[in-house]
Amino acid sequence: MSVTIKSPAEIEKMRVACRLASEVLDYIGPYVTPGVTTGEVDRLCHRYMEDVQHTIPAPLNYAPPGYPPYPKAICTSVNHQVCHGVPGDKALKKGDILNIDVTVIKDGFHGDCSRMFIVGGESTILAKRLCQVTFECMWLGIAQVRPGARLGDIGHAIQRHAEGHGFSVVREFCGHGIGTKFHEDPQVLHYGRPGTGVELQAGMTFTIEPMINAGRAAISELPDGWTIVTKDRSLSAQWEHTVLVTPMGVEVLTLSAGCPAPPALVADALSS
Repeated sequence: MSVTIKSPAEIEKMRVACRLASEVLDYIGPYVTPGVTTGEVDRLCHRYMEDVQHTIPAPLNYAPPGYPPYPKAICTSVNHQVCHGVPGDKALKKGDILNIDVTVIKDGFHGDCSRMFIVGGESTILAKRLCQVTFECMWLGIAQVRPGARLGDIGHAIQRHAEGHGFSVVREFCGHGIGTKFHEDPQVLHYGRPGTGVELQAGMTFTIEPMINAGRAAISELPDGWTIVTKDRSLSAQWEHTVLVTPMGVEVLTLSAGCPAPPALVADALSS
């Protein structure tokens, strides 16, 4: 494993790319309404990235080993879709839950984040609870980040909170280092034991992006070669931020004006 420690100049470029990624989500939020298709959401985001931000959508034509080139600019995962949902002709309905995952490239550096949206503003109690608990899971993981902590501390905090609410953690996908490459070391598991795994050092940048299922953790892949769904068709939610390990703790890089504030249960820990 080769973890890249970012220089001050590289960190500044990461700050810019990450803020821009989050601003794509700020921009698209008002368009996430009943009747809009995920393909239209993709088209609007793609146009905003290229025409307004002058960024490059990292997912477009991304083809890791064993995968076909990804055909769209963003990922849109609806209801029981866990991650990597391919935008298309599906029209969103009131009460759907939607994850939009955005990664942009600016000046050679990647910014990566995702948010959950409740279409029409109302859904079932279970759907709203799942989205909220997953949001809390992400932030509880972020609150563990500081020099000398271990990756297992992040995963343990996420797993304990999710399972404590009767939900399950997807095991096959994880957070990842990020910088000039879309995916770098280390892998950031969303489950684990405290005090285990790679020791965190100032200058590391990586994503924390738990995928939490309302039912069982088992998943399957659709024939498009990308979209991952829950095997039992239960709802799934995901939130994602890119973070920097600082000498004193953590800096969340993917923040913007429209970004939801941290939940109360971690706000004190982050400010201390």
